[in-house]
Amino acid sequence: MATMVTFHAHPDDECIVCGGVMRKAHDQGHRVVLVVATRGELGEVPDGFLGDDEELWQRRVKETHEAAAILGAGRVEFLGYTDSGMMGEPTNAAPGSFWTADVEQAAGRLAAILREENADVLTVYDDHGNYGHPDHIQVHRVGMRAAELAGTPRVYEATMNRDQIMRGRAEYADPDPQPDVDAPEVGEDFGTPEALLTTAVDVSAYVTYKRQAMRAHASQIADESFFLAMPDEMFARAFGTEWFVRVGAPPGIAESDLFD
Repeated sequence: MATMVTFHAHPDDECIVCGGVMRKAHDQGHRVVLVVATRGELGEVPDGFLGDDEELWQRRVKETHEAAAILGAGRVEFLGYTDSGMMGEPTNAAPGSFWTADVEQAAGRLAAILREENADVLTVYDDHGNYGHPDHIQVHRVGMRAAELAGTPRVYEATMNRDQIMRGRAEYADPDPQPDVDAPEVGEDFGTPEALLTTAVDVSAYVTYKRQAMRAHASQIADESFFLAMPDEMFARAFGTEWFVRVGAPPGIAESDLFD
């Protein structure tokens, strides 16, 4: 059996883009290791949600462990950087933010885990962080360098199929959209064009786990959110395939698993 290390920027990112492949790998007998760069300190949370003297990062770490258990991760590690916030915010430049981290130093921390685990597979994000978030872009930079340092043989850039999303939005266009359900905007910097993808993993058998993991991140993913408000059939359609670009592979979807 193999070992997959899946590297993410914030708590809850893992279940959205890699939750299916994590649970599938676990059920197939592979070892799954989750590494998170930050503790999501800058997430938004409703008033009164946290307990007395409870910090948001504490809740988000707890939620990450709960979600990881649902998705089958055998180990969870945080690299200890601080959430940088959205691109262009003053928090990007705050001391200790992941965006300001020295790439070589951060990659060394991740590479140490890759070596300890003798990782066969590493997942990162695409070079624009799926939608331009600075911490997501940094995951790509740090992850790619860490794989070089550790000699990890297979690296996958987790992304989204931009063309599929556009087709789905057109198919399910609601003439009377609900004002409290905000679907993410899809622009030219969102995800990756279908023609550039290399790997499409069918995770339809694991979407229930994926949705449960999202619910575990209750501080950030409310029941009325876009991810959880959609009907089960629509959720399975939207999240039943996870998309990747394998580093070094030619464009064109030719793979259906991260371990073949």
